[in-house]
Amino acid sequence: MSATSDTTFSAREVEALDAYSRIVVDVAERLAPSVANLRVLRRSRAGQIPAGAGSAVVLTPDGFLLTSAHVVAGPGRGGRAAFVDGRELSFRIVGVDRLSDLAVLRADGDGLAPATLGEAEQLRVGQLVVAIGNPNGFAGSVTAGVVSALGRSLPARAGRTMRYIDNVIQTDAALNPGNSGGALVDSAGRVVGINTAVAGVGLGLAVPINAATRQIVGALMRHGRVRRAYLGIAGGPRPLPPAARAQLGRDSGVETVEVAAGSPAERAGMRSEDLIVELDGHPVERVDDVQRLMTEATIGQTLSIRVLRGDRTLELSVRPVELGQ
Repeated sequence: MSATSDTTFSAREVEALDAYSRIVVDVAERLAPSVANLRVLRRSRAGQIPAGAGSAVVLTPDGFLLTSAHVVAGPGRGGRAAFVDGRELSFRIVGVDRLSDLAVLRADGDGLAPATLGEAEQLRVGQLVVAIGNPNGFAGSVTAGVVSALGRSLPARAGRTMRYIDNVIQTDAALNPGNSGGALVDSAGRVVGINTAVAGVGLGLAVPINAATRQIVGALMRHGRVRRAYLGIAGGPRPLPPAARAQLGRDSGVETVEVAAGSPAERAGMRSEDLIVELDGHPVERVDDVQRLMTEATIGQTLSIRVLRGDRTLELSVRPVELGQ
């Protein structure tokens, strides 16, 4: 290779690196004022004592913040939110939803810089993302990486109830303790996820910002809680028998492993080992398909449910009740 070619190649490398750096720098400068460093405190007989730390994203100028539920959940919690402009404001918890790992706080102040929320459904694997948070208490830390995978599921528990958070974003942008509740941002500076977990070296997970989580955030802001429907079954995926596979044009359904006593599912006549293939006219292949329909809108509504029981197909009716947490 000639000296001219070497020079051209180096120039291209520098240009590419500069373009990458400019994007990360621009995103960091735009979002840093919108990400708070949380010091979580718990009331005790001795007064307020430290109970954890994390990050939060500003939703509105008048103090609404979005963070991870596991950062602030627990009795008697509150704390202080620090910003890059030097302000430190007390906050209270407005609402916590452990089953989505999201929580809304209200800071005691105004004139905050709200972040722009994006749409995680538009992300692509390999796309550049930037994580902004406060790992190990180091405020305003920025890491960059790519979307490593989409469509992951993350278990979340509230008491005895467990659900799976759908469409979790996997990224290799470095996350550490304290990043939880911070922003995962696309190259346009839009928040596409709330960083929630470190699953291993180079493996971070974020709850997506999408239509479902926007509804959850809205419910927490308005009512302080999220209402969900409850069937009273535990289940898991199971391959369909060959005849059903050919008839329905799909490979799996959800097997009912357990039916809770006195639950809507028991009253509907469901049994263990029933294979659910359709709910309220929607095909069911995974547990997520059932969970997605268990919203506030279906509480008290009569839903059709199609199950395979042995070699028979049954059409049942079930009326979900509100899930108590």
